[in-house]
Amino acid sequence: MDLPQAFIDKYQDLLGSASGPFLQALQEPGQKGFRINPLKAQQTPRDLSLTKKVPYGQWGYFGQVAGKGIDHLTGLVYSQEPSAQFVGEVVNAKPGEKILDLAAAPGGKSTHIASQLNGQGLLWTNEIFFARAKILSENIERFGVKNAIVSSMDASDLAKALPAYFDKVLLDAPCSGEGMFRKDHDAIQYWSAYYPTECAMRSHEILESAVKLVRPGGELIYSTCTFAPEEDEQTIAWLVKHYPEFTIEAIDRPAGSGIQAGRPEWADGNPDLARTARLWPQDLPGEGHFVARLKKAELAEDERPVKAPKAQKPSKMSQADVTLMEHFFQESLPGFDLDESRLRTFGDRVFLLPVDCPDLSKTKVLRAGLCLGTLKKNRFEPDHALALAVNPSQAGKQVYDLDAHDDLATYIHGDVINTKDDLQKGFVLMTANGNGLGWAKFVNGQLKNFFPKGLRY
Repeated sequence: MDLPQAFIDKYQDLLGSASGPFLQALQEPGQKGFRINPLKAQQTPRDLSLTKKVPYGQWGYFGQVAGKGIDHLTGLVYSQEPSAQFVGEVVNAKPGEKILDLAAAPGGKSTHIASQLNGQGLLWTNEIFFARAKILSENIERFGVKNAIVSSMDASDLAKALPAYFDKVLLDAPCSGEGMFRKDHDAIQYWSAYYPTECAMRSHEILESAVKLVRPGGELIYSTCTFAPEEDEQTIAWLVKHYPEFTIEAIDRPAGSGIQAGRPEWADGNPDLARTARLWPQDLPGEGHFVARLKKAELAEDERPVKAPKAQKPSKMSQADVTLMEHFFQESLPGFDLDESRLRTFGDRVFLLPVDCPDLSKTKVLRAGLCLGTLKKNRFEPDHALALAVNPSQAGKQVYDLDAHDDLATYIHGDVINTKDDLQKGFVLMTANGNGLGWAKFVNGQLKNFFPKGLRY
């Protein structure tokens, strides 16, 4: 890998004698990683080993996920570079909190936060670029997240809609990508000596909105995948100077992890910058990252709290449509908690909103909680997202184990399955490795395939 000479000169100057191991590490192959999804009923992968654990976090392991493997298709695992997994650990979401992932695509950090929330609270995950937001929404769906809102909005518009609303806001900032050079060689082509400064200015603009989204007493977590001080320590120094209500909080760096402290001398000398964290490829088996955690001051006695946004009102559904849905859940998913007070329709699709969902009328939303299915003439058709989110043990008799019947390849190919199983006419949850994979409809001894056409192979 040919690194730009200006990049080499820069880090030889910054790192001195330590630059040799750093530059050498960038020439060596990186490590692949993944996380186990604790939201799934069965948490043992079929095709991956759990013997080599990432040295921080509960769910991280080293290994490479197969994109067409059953572990991936059922959302049991999420492929994520090992160093990137540390960011989610710093967020440390607690069940019941309201968390915003502001620049979230493709979804690695959002799914990590969803694991921590464990279905309680609200995960709002946003990506300004719509094409990338669609990928984000697909990954949220595959992971089986029920309590997430996926939006595609500019940070400033989101701050207007939900000021001081979130307990924690994560900004994994768009950056120069220096930390990904050995993983993504194309990133080198975009780099120039001035690019980190350009990226830092863009981060400042986003942070101006991000700080408005944090409630008093809440936290802002800032991360990058670059080594550049302009985007790392210098940006945090700028933040606390311009927004003195934020203070830099210490980040726990587990013993033996190789994670290093931030470098105050690369910014304005503020000693609190040593509370930030740097992940260097010569010190640990992962790529380059920087993470900072900041706390917003509580309201002063003479300050008025920002008015909370209105709650989202459920859609008014006809009794006939409600009856169709109730019949489906009674027959196919009797253990599922269908809270009719949280149902929201978008066209003919029905979503189960997160608990205490805020008003969505001024937001551009792709996914509002869990998509349950589609209302069609005289019938309700369950969505693929529901199959991925439900625990198969809730489905009663309407479950078909593809492994036990040796029909997995047939189902993934999109073919009809003939069976002599004692099933009722209607929708059947298809499972693999103990987790939901999709739907089929049982009629006259045949399971009509509802596996999404875009996923078939």
